[in-house]
Amino acid sequence: MAFDVAAIRQQFPILSREVDGKPLVYLDNAATTQKPQCVIDAIVDYYTQCNSNVHRGAHRLADEATQRYEGARDIIAGFINAAAREEVIWTSGTTEAINIVAHGLGQLLKAGDEVVVTEMEHHANLVTWQQACKQSGAILRVAPITELGELDLQAFESLLSSQTKMVAFPHVSNSLGTINPVKQLTAKAKAVGAWVLVDGAQGIAHGAVDVQDLGCDFYAFSGHKVFGPTGIGVLWGKASLLAEWPVWQTGGEMISEVSYQDARWNVLPYRLEAGTPHIAGAIGLGEAIRWFSQLDLEAVADHERALIQRATELAEAFEGLTIVGNAPDKTGVLSFVMNEGHPADIGFLLDRQGIAIRTGHHCAEPLMNRLGVPGTARASFSIYNTLDEVEALFEGLKKVRMMLA
Repeated sequence: MAFDVAAIRQQFPILSREVDGKPLVYLDNAATTQKPQCVIDAIVDYYTQCNSNVHRGAHRLADEATQRYEGARDIIAGFINAAAREEVIWTSGTTEAINIVAHGLGQLLKAGDEVVVTEMEHHANLVTWQQACKQSGAILRVAPITELGELDLQAFESLLSSQTKMVAFPHVSNSLGTINPVKQLTAKAKAVGAWVLVDGAQGIAHGAVDVQDLGCDFYAFSGHKVFGPTGIGVLWGKASLLAEWPVWQTGGEMISEVSYQDARWNVLPYRLEAGTPHIAGAIGLGEAIRWFSQLDLEAVADHERALIQRATELAEAFEGLTIVGNAPDKTGVLSFVMNEGHPADIGFLLDRQGIAIRTGHHCAEPLMNRLGVPGTARASFSIYNTLDEVEALFEGLKKVRMMLA
């Protein structure tokens, strides 16, 4: 399917609605993306045609539900180039995926070991490692960023040593839009024998991801940020690690044998998937990835680069506006502050014009403190946004500036 933004937009029902009598301009995609009709249909079809629990039912509905559920796993495995389908673990989202790894790491670390993260982390990729280090007596190291919002590569490398056991960083910063050099960072971490986890929440929807090529050990992402449902996500990990990783939750499905005294864990992927899964969510995410992967992803990337380039041009020319995060290699996000008004006021007044953005610290409070701002206004772009909508954002900001002056 060739990339045609007008044709893409027609597949997203919500984009045709109005807010206070004005056409919706949805620029909050880093928080959650909208869903194409095919994803909505896949979820409805599951509930209306084969709603049942998976794997062990002795009837037709269970068989059909299982086929769709496990078929979705195959779609994900193919999209990220997993070495095996068993490496795809269903989670509730990026946060749970990182917690699975951090919970296990907390049991594997010892006093004196070190974990390295960056100053640009989302709380989900920071607080989890804080707790793992507190549990074990390990030390958390934080690699600094530059004034442009890029990771300081020299400082990052200086933190790595034989004591480093885990390195975690975002593929793309949710607050700054910075694209990190994942392969380069991974290679440096692997050179000292560390495991590597990539927070892919913001990276997965901006192009193809090849986990084998990246070289990392774990990659985590959320379905709702890549045109799928909320409450579903993926932890990918190397099978050799996941097969021995300490289990996250216990209960049904993740066991192979249970007595009143003990239990043995199931094989991958089920040993890390306790309880009844979010079946409809997995099916919906599978459909979202199937739909997304049929697009010309290079054309998608070109379109999104055009959006952020135009937004940056208009922002730089906008009196009283300061961009927060000016890395040369960035995607999807324009964070900013204005001389007139708190970010929350900016967001409220844009909403009255039908323009949806996000304001606040974006679950990156330490980063905001590092940057010396209480928070930012963040416009974030996706494949269905248009250059006209970028122009509408700045026309809206002109009105905001007048109202707040």
